[in-house]
Amino acid sequence: MKKLAFIIAISFIALSSFAQNFKYAFVSDTHIGSANADEDLKRTVADINSQPELEFTIITGDITEMGTNEELKLAKEILSGLKKPYYIMPGNHDTGWSESGGVTFIKEFGYDKFTFDYKGYRFIGCASGPYVRMSDGHIPRDATVWLTDVLKKTPKEMPIIFANHYPIDNSLDNWYEVTDRLKAKNIQYIICGHGHNNRQYNFEGIPGTMGRSNLRAKDSIGGYNVVRMTKDTVYFSLKKPMQELLPSWRKIPLKTFVHQTLKAYERPNYDINKKYNNVKELWTYHSSANVVNTPTYSENVVVFGNSLGLIEALSKTTGKKLWTYQTKGAIYSSPVATKQLVILGSGDGNIYALNIATGKLVWKVQTEHSVLGSPIIDGNIVFVGGSDHSFRALDVKTGKLIWKFDEIEGAMVGKPLIYRGKIIFGSWGRHLYALDIKTGSLVWKWNNGNMNRMFSPAMVTPVATNGVVYIAAPDRFLTAIDVNNGQTLWRNKEAGVRESIGLSADSTTVYGKTMQDEIAAYKTQTTDPGIAWRFKASFGYEHAPSQLIEKDGKVFFGTRNGVVYVFDPKTRQNLWAHKIDNSMVNTVNVIDGKNVLVSTMDGKVTLLQAKE
Repeated sequence: MKKLAFIIAISFIALSSFAQNFKYAFVSDTHIGSANADEDLKRTVADINSQPELEFTIITGDITEMGTNEELKLAKEILSGLKKPYYIMPGNHDTGWSESGGVTFIKEFGYDKFTFDYKGYRFIGCASGPYVRMSDGHIPRDATVWLTDVLKKTPKEMPIIFANHYPIDNSLDNWYEVTDRLKAKNIQYIICGHGHNNRQYNFEGIPGTMGRSNLRAKDSIGGYNVVRMTKDTVYFSLKKPMQELLPSWRKIPLKTFVHQTLKAYERPNYDINKKYNNVKELWTYHSSANVVNTPTYSENVVVFGNSLGLIEALSKTTGKKLWTYQTKGAIYSSPVATKQLVILGSGDGNIYALNIATGKLVWKVQTEHSVLGSPIIDGNIVFVGGSDHSFRALDVKTGKLIWKFDEIEGAMVGKPLIYRGKIIFGSWGRHLYALDIKTGSLVWKWNNGNMNRMFSPAMVTPVATNGVVYIAAPDRFLTAIDVNNGQTLWRNKEAGVRESIGLSADSTTVYGKTMQDEIAAYKTQTTDPGIAWRFKASFGYEHAPSQLIEKDGKVFFGTRNGVVYVFDPKTRQNLWAHKIDNSMVNTVNVIDGKNVLVSTMDGKVTLLQAKE
């Protein structure tokens, strides 16, 4: 007992030696681009400036509504009015629909994560996604690598305050990577946004506080929190612009953190790999940043890009790195390969063609904005869409422009379909487009009638047969469209299929992944066939967009929690499943019925092989 009392006393003295009184502003979820958001933020900036005792401001994400360049620019203009320093991070609204893949956020604010010391405390803020996809929240792989380094350089006794957009719980698929790191240090508390309400949390023994949205919502005025730090307690108080500070609604004792090891906390479960022990990872490579695209391969070379703009090539046999090529923007474009070249877009605004054997640049085409769309090749022409509202046809060998269609609303982030002399693709501007593949002229464009851009057919991968194009947008309808004129033939919402569909090998069936544990199948016809059959695949709640791919009588797909599933469409039974990590699986690249190339949001690239 004497020893324990001595340790506590020394810890209190150590913490007291750091602690000093100060106040700061805690703002969250400003959502510039939504109704009245700019006015609400301007009021908050003026209100913070009127309180000279506030030393700085921390803004915990969802700065904008849709992450557009215009919204980010406006947010920066308003926040530049703050007279004292501010520290900012992106949230899912800034990244999930970003037309630049997060590049513009960094250009405007200079960073997407931060650390600074103030009066003995170390403040650390991490970015969070998902990026350019619908999925769970995710601390980017490069941010967890960075956090590890920051904490390694932080003295063990130094008190830490951590900030993120999401609560540090299972609303983030890799929450444990943060809590496990912080619990090894002198973490004091965590602040976050996302939920739009003031709320108290406990993150595995770490006190947490969610701050309200700055938006007025149903009120006449917005608001934020003033945080008052004393030598032994932190107080959170609601502040509405030009009104009196309200009494504190939350207080947390400041003391040396003691990691409680007796309680077991939730962690991802990998038992499914024991159930299907006939599946092996022939090799796994972990990139230094997120991989949010599908790897391609040609001969023995596997190629993909990561969110730090690095293009990486691995040996298909061993998974060992062969070469790299650095671009200046995040890569969300799934590369396409020929025997000589690999072609993809980058957030830096360029389309790159590299020698697939050596990684040497063969050509690049500069565009006006980021290129997040995935290219597709037809003969000697490569087609790709960008965030400059343009879709291009380029010569594969030289990059020479053949034609350009520049009337796209919103950013293009998906993969096109070539069918019956047309190239078909969607965007975050609410429309699905069909262009004449030879001339680039518009044949038709389609929308689902919803004015909300978040229901756009952007992440759809269209499939087609017998003159009908099928898509499933975030509105959860499976839609059949006449390829000749863009007219809606039928729409079915019975199963609630969202963004993830695939066409059977014999083109008689469309497979759809629902959000609730099921695969639904529909016969391909011009009138609504209803659901042909349902199959409970046991993947649980699901919302990650990924294509279902049939090969050698098996259907492959990935899920939001890092599991690849394979089922037999005839018997409607799972054949096998394998969990790689706990983040979203991108559309898989099926080599044959036994081998599949997989990438996950957390940057793992894996070659799976299943034995009979």
